[in-house]
Amino acid sequence: MSRISTFGQHLYEGRVSFDFIGRRKVFYAISAAIVVIAALAFIVRGFNYGVEFKGGVEFTAKVAVANVESSDAMIEAVEDSGVPDAGDPTVQTSGKDTIRIQTKALSQDEATKVTESLKKAGATEVSQNLIGPTYGKQVATKALTGLLVFLGIVVVFIWVYFREWRMSVAGIVALVHDLVITAGVYALSGFEVTPATVTGLLTILGFSLYDTVVVFDKVRENTKGILTSTTKTYAEQANLALNQTLVRSINTSITALLPVAALLFAGIVILGTGPLKDLALALFVGMLAGAYSSIFLATPLASQLKEREPAIKAQAARVMARRAKEANDADAPVAAGAVAAPSRTVRPTGAAKRAQPSRKPRSQRGKGGS
Repeated sequence: MSRISTFGQHLYEGRVSFDFIGRRKVFYAISAAIVVIAALAFIVRGFNYGVEFKGGVEFTAKVAVANVESSDAMIEAVEDSGVPDAGDPTVQTSGKDTIRIQTKALSQDEATKVTESLKKAGATEVSQNLIGPTYGKQVATKALTGLLVFLGIVVVFIWVYFREWRMSVAGIVALVHDLVITAGVYALSGFEVTPATVTGLLTILGFSLYDTVVVFDKVRENTKGILTSTTKTYAEQANLALNQTLVRSINTSITALLPVAALLFAGIVILGTGPLKDLALALFVGMLAGAYSSIFLATPLASQLKEREPAIKAQAARVMARRAKEANDADAPVAAGAVAAPSRTVRPTGAAKRAQPSRKPRSQRGKGGS
C-alpha cells in the first residue's frame, strides 16, 4: 500500500507522468475500433428485446428441474396448444426450477389454452403476464425520451459549470461512446433488453459523467491563468491533471466494479435470467467503458479542441520560444566556434623585484652572525 501511495504522490507532483494527451491518437484509434465493432454488432444481429418492449405474453412455469429436457417439453406444449400465434416461443431457464416462455401477443382465451397445455406437460404452477404492443412502444418511447433529456441536461450542466463548450462536447462524446459499447455488448451476448437495462444505462451514464467532471475540474484548476504562463502549455497542464486524478479514477472504478461483478455472477450463474442479470450487465460494461472514456477520450478531446484557440496557440508558442532560448543559452559556452573570454593577466609589482628578508632558525636568533 505504501508503494501505491508513493506512486500516486509522484503522479500528483509530476515526477512520474504518463503522456495521455500526446498519445491521444492511439486512444482515439482504440475507441473507434471498439465503437465500430459494437455498432456492427447491433446493426447486424440486432437487440433481443424483452416482452416489455415488443409486447406479448410471458408464461412463468414451475418445473421439477429446469434443464434442456424440460425446456423442450415446454416448447412442445406451447406448439401443441392449438394457438397459432403462440408458435416459435422464446424459452429461458430462470433458476433451478423455473422456465420463462415468451410468445407473441395473445388474447386471454388463447393465453388460458397455453397455460393448460403447459400444466399437462408437467408444469406444476404457471403464471402469465400479458403485455400489449402499445405498452411496449410506450416503454421504448419513454426510455428514449429520458435518455435525450439526460444528455441535454449534461450539456447545459458542463457548459454552465465550466463555462467551456468544448468540455460539453467532449463529455457528450464520451457518454455516446459508453452507450454504443454497452449496446454492442448486449447485441453480441444476446441478453434481453428490458426496463432494467434502461435503468442500468442511465446509471452508468451518471457514473461516467461523475468521473469525467472530476478530471475536468482538475484541468480547470491547473489551467487557471494559463494565458500569462510561460512554463507549461495547456496540453501539459491537462495531462498533469489526468495523472493527478489517475489513481483516484482507478480506485473508484475497481470499488464500483467489484459489487457489480458479484451481481452479474449471481444473475447469470445462480438465477439464470431476470432483471438482475440485465441490470448488472449494463452496469458492468458501462462502468468499464466510462472509466476508460473519462481518462483516454474526454480530456484529450477537450484539450485538443481548446488548443485550437488563437490565444492558447500563442501561449504555447511563447512557452516553446522560452524553452528554445534557455536551451540555446545553456549550450552557448560549448558551441562550435565560440570565442572564449580573455583571461586576466597578473602584472608583477615592484616589490616582487626587491630582495625579501630571510627568516633565521630559532637557535640562531639573538646571536651574531658568523
